[in-house]
Amino acid sequence: MALKSTIFKAELSVSDMDRPYYGSHTLTIAQHPSENDARMMVRLLAFACEATETMAFSRGLDEPDEPDLWDKTLTGDIAHWVDLGQPDETRLKRAASRADRVTVYTYQSASAREWWKGMAGKASKLRNLTVYNVPSEAVEALAQMAQRAMRLSVTIQDGDIWVSDDDHNVQLTRDVLQRADD
Repeated sequence: MALKSTIFKAELSVSDMDRPYYGSHTLTIAQHPSENDARMMVRLLAFACEATETMAFSRGLDEPDEPDLWDKTLTGDIAHWVDLGQPDETRLKRAASRADRVTVYTYQSASAREWWKGMAGKASKLRNLTVYNVPSEAVEALAQMAQRAMRLSVTIQDGDIWVSDDDHNVQLTRDVLQRADD
């Protein structure tokens, strides 16, 4: 018998003064049996940082040909493809050809640095690709915030990000490994 996903609910309030974007989202997050709390919370952080009214979680780990998050147009085209981890060159090229924008969030700092050493030259050819690394300390702190029902507030200003709930406050800055050409 296959293991089932664990369902998390999140009320997410986003105040992104850098874009500017201000919105509230009621989210249902399916945590795949192979996904730990840290990865799920980085997925939630990526949602907050890239939020739009139409941003959505895809089937993610259950469907290898889909990103973790995406923003689709009314015609079904992918406007923004958001992946987590350390995708290979083939996946990045496929994403860059299918979407207007591609964003990757790496979150395992030591292995991410090694991955980026091998990937940087190849990724530089993809003009619509942005790659961020979330520092390990922040990932660990975010994982401590994981609860089946969450009320999170995310504030973004001048590249700094604050994530808070009733009991925790996490401040972080994403390391920019590559920024898409605008």
